[in-house]
This record gives sequence, structure tokens and C-alpha cells, in this order.
Amino acid sequence: MKNKAVVRVALAQINLLVGDVQGNTARVIEWAGKARQQGAALVAFPELTLTSYPPEDLLLRKALYGQIDEALAGICEAVRDIDVLLGYPQRTARGLHNTCSVIRNGRVIATYHKQHLPNYSVFDEKRYFVAGDKPCVFDLQGIPTALTICEDLWVRGSCFQARAVGARLMININGSPYHLGKTRAREEILQAAVREGRMPVLYLNLVGGQDELVFDGGSMVLDARGQVVARAPEFRESLEMIELGGTPEAVAVSGGMVAPLQDEESVYTALVTGVRDYIGKNRFKGAIIGLSGGVDSALTLAVAVDALGADAVEGVLMPSRYTAPMSIEDARAEAEALGVRHHLVSIEPPFSAFSEALKERFSGLAADATEENIQARCRGIILMAISNKTGRIVLTTGNKSEMACGYATLYGDMAGGFAPLKDVPKLLVYRLAGYRNRLRHVIPQRVLERPPTAELRENQTDQDSLPPYPVLDAILERYVEHDQPPEEIVAAGFDAETVRRVVRMVDHNEYKRRQAAPGVKISVRAFGRDRRYPITSGYSEVPEDA
Repeated sequence: MKNKAVVRVALAQINLLVGDVQGNTARVIEWAGKARQQGAALVAFPELTLTSYPPEDLLLRKALYGQIDEALAGICEAVRDIDVLLGYPQRTARGLHNTCSVIRNGRVIATYHKQHLPNYSVFDEKRYFVAGDKPCVFDLQGIPTALTICEDLWVRGSCFQARAVGARLMININGSPYHLGKTRAREEILQAAVREGRMPVLYLNLVGGQDELVFDGGSMVLDARGQVVARAPEFRESLEMIELGGTPEAVAVSGGMVAPLQDEESVYTALVTGVRDYIGKNRFKGAIIGLSGGVDSALTLAVAVDALGADAVEGVLMPSRYTAPMSIEDARAEAEALGVRHHLVSIEPPFSAFSEALKERFSGLAADATEENIQARCRGIILMAISNKTGRIVLTTGNKSEMACGYATLYGDMAGGFAPLKDVPKLLVYRLAGYRNRLRHVIPQRVLERPPTAELRENQTDQDSLPPYPVLDAILERYVEHDQPPEEIVAAGFDAETVRRVVRMVDHNEYKRRQAAPGVKISVRAFGRDRRYPITSGYSEVPEDA
């Protein structure tokens, strides 16, 4: 028999704060009220709503669970006349579960425990949770509806299991972090789930930045044929209203449609989201950026302004005896184009003072990278001093290509609290700069065309120390992101000695990367939580005498 009326479901794609159980509960109550006003029968919230995702070792704090019990009681009391689906960690006799429940008029009517716990890449769920072993189906105004959580749909069997016990609609709540290409990968996974379960899937994702991770939202609905029939915006909060019709056996679904972002726009927006939420959620007053006149600092400045507004960003120019006049001109032009207050503080006096202090100790020793690093560390001291005085965080400007090879100075250009470009290879930096200039021209063309240089000695360029970036980035992608061995990279057409040199640099600089500031993850294999290597290791795929 046909349903008497269309059933409306709201997908609350919201930005939460890890560990803020009280604040997250208030947001659930607020957004449930919005959904009820729009006629929704049910409002769904993301994975681990009450703690947000990932709570990491907060899950080991006993006091957390008292807060969660209070939160559930508060929602049961405050929300009526609409079903609420939300996630939270739940202690049971079997252990701690990654759970979601449906609350209806003051009581829990259905509870599901996540069955497939991811334990790869940035995920550590087996460290905390025990897996569930049963499906959960509840009645949503005549529609038998199954609950699943994130990874459950990435593993074959969950939809078949739900179908076997009568489900004809699936709701899947997520805390699925972004990387470039993730939207396409998710669609393919969801289409496979639909084929398996022969039912529509409502996929809801978290949005916002959490330390290195950015959650891009992009919630979507697929019908029983595997077609995307509704899609939420990426990287911003939204309340998506989905209409369910048809019969309990053959559910029809529909909703609004927002086009997915193209590659450069999605990465740039991820960087903006990560910077905005790291600074905002940690309650810094703004950002300080050292402006060199190069493309990395120019892009970092643009990201910071788009994330925080020009008034919350300060640029500092710190020329040395090796700084070209064009570098100062271009740095000023970038700041002025974006409306950013900026200052010039020469590092010549502190560099001269350090050189004089060390003159006796360095007597008879040739100048080398030591003097270059002293200059970089003078800049680090200046930036951190301004940060201390103003309460604004220093954003470092290094990119993934440099971090991979150790082409950075500890306590110098690596000094700072957050690294927006940490996972962005150099060639992608240029692409993102071009994208930002297409929105409004804020990075001088000369910055995009001149050879990259640290300007720490006469006539220096990056290519004095590194292979050309098109070659370097291609080798790094194979070695770092895809774990290809050196001989396989050489077989793909790369010069053998260049490959060995790059591999050595990557392997020998883990100690630097371990001390680097956190930064936005935008690739499938970011340094840090994705790629975990020991600092002290005798392992090598390229012997020193090769």
C-alpha cells in the first residue's frame, strides 16, 4: 500500500568540537528544532556526535561517560515530536562501542553498534572500541530503516545483512575526513552498497576542521538504482531535507543537489576550513605569517585571509643581506592586495650579533648551512615574539615537497603552531595560487614565474639543493604516497641517482618531520598520522654506498 504522505528526513551536516559534550548537545537540540520546524520526521547527526570525531584518548577518560549520560538525558527531555539519530561512545558489558541511537519522544527506541572498525591511515578505532555483531532496523513511519556507521558501508556484507532482516532504507552516519579525490571514492563505495542491499542510502558526513583532519561534508543520497539524487554542499554546514515516498518495499528518495567542487577549489577550501577551525577552536586571536615574496608564503597569506578575514592576519617581512628588492616589493604587494597589515623587521642586526658572538668558536671553519640556518632562526624568533605579544598563532609556510626532503630549518622556518601547506606538494602550490588568482588577482605574476629561492646566500635557488620540482614531486608521490620501492620508480623512467638521492633525503629527515607543526591533510598519505616511520632506524632501501 502506498504511503499516505511523504516522509521528510533531515540530514544535519554540522561542525562540532571534539570533547565539548555540552556544546555539541546544545547544537543537537538547536538543529533538531530547525528540522522539526521544516516538517522532518527524523533528523540525523554525524558519527560520534556528542564527542565529535575523532576523540582519540579522551575515550579513556572515565568522566567522559558521565557527561554523555547527562547529554542523552538532556536531549530526551528537550526534543519532542521528531526522531533524533545521533552517534556517541557507549559503554556496555562487552566493552566500549561506537554507537548510534534513535531517540523518539524521550526514549531510545533503537541502538546500533558499529560492526567494522577501521584501523588504518588516520583511524585507530580498534584501540578503543569493540565491534558490534548485529544489524539494527527500526520503523520510520512505515519504512523499515537500517542504521550503519561509516566503515560499515566500506565493507561488503552490511547492506546484505540489513536487507535480510527486512530493511528497505539505509541511513549511514559518518566522520569521514577529506583527501583529494575522496568524493569520487565515496560515490563508488555507496553505489556498491546500493547494489548489494537494493535499497536507497542516506549518507551523512561531518563538516569542519579537527587538528590535521578536515571533514568535508558532501552528504549525499543514492536511490535504489545507485543514482545520486541529492547532494549537500562541501565544507559548510547545512540541513538537507530528504523526501521519502513510494512504498515500504520500494522507497523513492529526493532532495536538493549541489555540484561537487573541482580539484583545486576543493583543496583550497579544505585549507581554508582547516586554518579557520584550528585557529578558531583553539581560541587564537589571529595569525602571523612571515612574508618572503615567494609563492608558499603568498598562498598561505591568501588562505589565512580567506579563513579569518584581513583584520585577523598580520604579515612580517624579514629581509637579510641576501634578500632581493623584488622579494620585498612582491611581499608588500601581496599584503596590500589582501588588505593585510604588515611590517618590515630586518634580520641583519640579530644575524650580525649571532655571527659576532660565534666568531671565535667558528674561527677557521668555512661558512656553510650553519650561517643560513642562523638567519632562518632569527626569523623564527621574531615571529614567535610577535605571536607571544599579540596572541596570534604563527602559520608556517613550508610545503610537502620541502618537508619530505628536510629542506627546512628546525626552529627557523619550521617555527610556528600550524602549517597550512604541510601536505601540499610544490607543484600543487602553484596550481592553488593560480586558482586563487582566478578568483581575484592577489599574488603577483612575478612570484609565480621566478625560480623558488630561500635567499639565505648569494644567488641561491631551491634547485641548488633539490631536483627540479616536476621531477621531485613525481618521485615523492610514488615513494611516499604509494610506497613504491626505488627500483620500481627507476623502472618507470626516472634517473637512478636522482631517485636514490630523494629516497635518502626522505628517510633521513623523519626527525625533522616529527618536530613540525600539524597541518591540513589533503592527500591519501600525509606525514604524521598517515605515514608513521621510526626516527631511529637502520632500515634502508638505498644503501649509503649505492
